[in-house]
Amino acid sequence: MLILIAGPYRSGTNDDPELIQKNLDNLESMALPLFRKGHVPLIGEWIALPLMHLAGSKNIGDEVWHEIQYPVAHRLLKKCDAVLRISGESKGADQDVEIAKQLGLKVYYSLDEVPATEV
Repeated sequence: MLILIAGPYRSGTNDDPELIQKNLDNLESMALPLFRKGHVPLIGEWIALPLMHLAGSKNIGDEVWHEIQYPVAHRLLKKCDAVLRISGESKGADQDVEIAKQLGLKVYYSLDEVPATEV
């Protein structure tokens, strides 16, 4: 399955770059275990961050950031099979879960819930 990992990125950071990086590290910490279970992990920021850079975003939360950050995840969800919602407050991740449910995608709330597949 192609699984979007959703969780806090900007939430709770007050836009502190170090805290944002910690959140991204936390999201990314789920990628290898998902891969080892036979899935393809995906994090929206892996696509959004380079696009925002190319589009000229200068600050987190600027106009370009809003143009790209959440729409990337919403477009990716249309291609995904499931979402892994990791812990932590995040309006964006909660929105991803709601969209996933509307699309009929499976939503997992822990790595243990994700079934392993044969690779």
